[in-house]
Amino acid sequence: MKTYKVLALPGGISKDSLTKRLYGELVKHNTTGLEFQTYDIASVPFFSQDIEYNPPKSVVELQDSVRQADAVLFITPEYNRSFPGVLKNAIDWCSRPWGSNLWATKPGAIMSASIGKIGGFGAQQHLKNVCAFLDIRVMNQPEYYFDASGSMNEKGMLPDSIVFLQNYLKSFEQWIANKI
Repeated sequence: MKTYKVLALPGGISKDSLTKRLYGELVKHNTTGLEFQTYDIASVPFFSQDIEYNPPKSVVELQDSVRQADAVLFITPEYNRSFPGVLKNAIDWCSRPWGSNLWATKPGAIMSASIGKIGGFGAQQHLKNVCAFLDIRVMNQPEYYFDASGSMNEKGMLPDSIVFLQNYLKSFEQWIANKI
């Protein structure tokens, strides 16, 4: 089985964020050839053109993680019908300086986690717009909206949710294989 290195970027940075919990479940239940790694985007400072040519260590590490990945998986919460600024900041750092967009042609996928049935829809739509501009090849189908209130308990994901997650990851694996 071919393996692919996938950089997963949870967009929630609080210690108990749903996106971090979903990432943990994803790793735990992964049955594909996808090898996941992540980067803590909370350590990345606000983007500034003043330092883009001499970025701090956390930015260099994030950029190296993107370079080494075959694909990217964004796991986002929804804040005010969009994705969080901290995730946008990480995306911006890896698209700069102008002319050195690390995202270009990289296969990608988007998952969202919330406490509601359609939570994440607005976030995913905005994130897809940004990805389109940066030439990230986002998998559009299937979509993945994780309703933690009905899909997870204190022990983790419920069985039906695990099956859906595994099928989503298989689709993403196939997407990457077709795009690389």
